[in-house]
Amino acid sequence: MSDILPLPRLLVEPIVRGALLEDLGRAGDITTDAIVPPDARLDGVIAARQDGVISGVDAAVIAFALIDPAVRAVVERGDGARVAPGDVVIRLSGPARAILTAERVALNLLCRMSGVATATAGLVEAARPHGKASIVCTRKTTPGLRALEKHAVRAGGGSNHRFGLDDAVLIKDNHVAVAGGIVPAIEGARARAGHLVKIEVEVDTLDQLQEALSVGADAVLLDNMNPEQLNRAVAMIDGRALSEASGRITAATIGAVAASGVDLISCGWITHSAAIIDLGLDAA
Repeated sequence: MSDILPLPRLLVEPIVRGALLEDLGRAGDITTDAIVPPDARLDGVIAARQDGVISGVDAAVIAFALIDPAVRAVVERGDGARVAPGDVVIRLSGPARAILTAERVALNLLCRMSGVATATAGLVEAARPHGKASIVCTRKTTPGLRALEKHAVRAGGGSNHRFGLDDAVLIKDNHVAVAGGIVPAIEGARARAGHLVKIEVEVDTLDQLQEALSVGADAVLLDNMNPEQLNRAVAMIDGRALSEASGRITAATIGAVAASGVDLISCGWITHSAAIIDLGLDAA
């Protein structure tokens, strides 16, 4: 299991509360309320139905607690834990109505975040034998779920890129086009950004890379470069800036990218397109 710190409940609870409100609609869980007696109790487990890496446990636990604090949830495997089919993640006991009402929201978040963690772990493992690069996510996250998805990336052994538009400068190709070139774009950003704000610029060619280095970019995003270009780019950078490779990187191609010696490899698909991990709630 990884040693990542849990997200503050203050961040997680509004996300879960919003999902529950969406699901409960205007009349609540009319199926459960019609069928399950108010005093019925339920003991159950949320267990894995396939191999994967777990994330989203806190969100799932909060979902049950928000419906009824009397639900008791015991976490057997927390965020970052690897699971195989049949492994128990959470044990539940308490009012049956509450457990059944919160079930889908809890599983939606747990399955989704575990999918992100598992996809990340796959890339981390594929890259590890070939170089030092850290696997990082992007801002290509599900609206409203960024905090949870970026946490899931960490649970899978990856690291986080910027969290939003306000915590780092990332000059992309359209910024460069409007600014009139890489040099004026970086100079403009440096004149405006605070002294603690890092400046990264996206480059498509080695000529653009040379421009970025000439004015002291803190990091360069080497976009859609092949392994030969990446090797040359890393040699040009020579430690003067952080090097980040990006662009359609998969587990099959990441080894050659990592072997170039880049510091970071960013992948948008680990958050926007990762398949869920199948977990289910079964009555004990």
